Amino acid sequence: MSGALSTKQVEKPWGKDTLPAPFVAPSGKRIGEIWFEPPPELSQLLVKYIFTSEALSVQVHPSDAQTIDKGMGRQGKEECWVIVDAEPGAKLGIGFKQPLDADAMRAAALDGSIEDLMEWHTVSPGDFFYIPANTVHAIGAGISLIEVQQNSDITYRLYDYGRPRELHLEESVAIAKGEPYADKWKGKAPEATSVNLVPGPLFTLDQVSGTPDDATVKRYKGALLVIPREGPVHVAGREIAPGSCALADSLDDAAFASSGLCLLAAPCR
Repeated sequence: MSGALSTKQVEKPWGKDTLPAPFVAPSGKRIGEIWFEPPPELSQLLVKYIFTSEALSVQVHPSDAQTIDKGMGRQGKEECWVIVDAEPGAKLGIGFKQPLDADAMRAAALDGSIEDLMEWHTVSPGDFFYIPANTVHAIGAGISLIEVQQNSDITYRLYDYGRPRELHLEESVAIAKGEPYADKWKGKAPEATSVNLVPGPLFTLDQVSGTPDDATVKRYKGALLVIPREGPVHVAGREIAPGSCALADSLDDAAFASSGLCLLAAPCR
């Protein structure tokens, strides 16, 4: 049924006590993530905001084919990021500067040199990155972003800067691609611009400025998630403000502000 999704604030030691508008962290709390509970109608997708004051672990996720092959069912994880805010010099680590085999990756994770082997991308608001399964990645400090992902919690930590958390070294090197990150996976989602950010094959993601054009309408034939960024969207007659996420049974259930900006997401059918 159309309507706003339930929200969960998640405290993290690497989170922030000052969040970008419209969010406000409770006094004395460091909020690292804000989750929107996936509705039964679109349980394949998870949307969340991530806020970092420290670098997150170097990690990698399996594909659907890999989790099915291991008897775990369809639990692969591909994800994408839209940068909302970034401190000067803030970076994302994605892929490697040069090809790296499994043995070299394992050794680099053990001695910490993996940080220097990774490619670090300086980011600013509006930057967009798609992270295919098996891509080694890390979110740096000073970043706020929207993440849209397959709804899976399988994460293998390859390196964590010496923090006392469990690592999954063998699982990581077994699936990680030791290769550079391809330019085709990154792009821009500038303000006041409509753009198809992810055309599939697992899910579709669009940024819409104002009202959706005909090409966007054709991509969304059933239920979808609506994520306002600037200005409200009305879903089934109820206002959905920036900082929220809503399920719409169809695009016909959503009314967009002419000067608004939002994201639309749906699994590919």
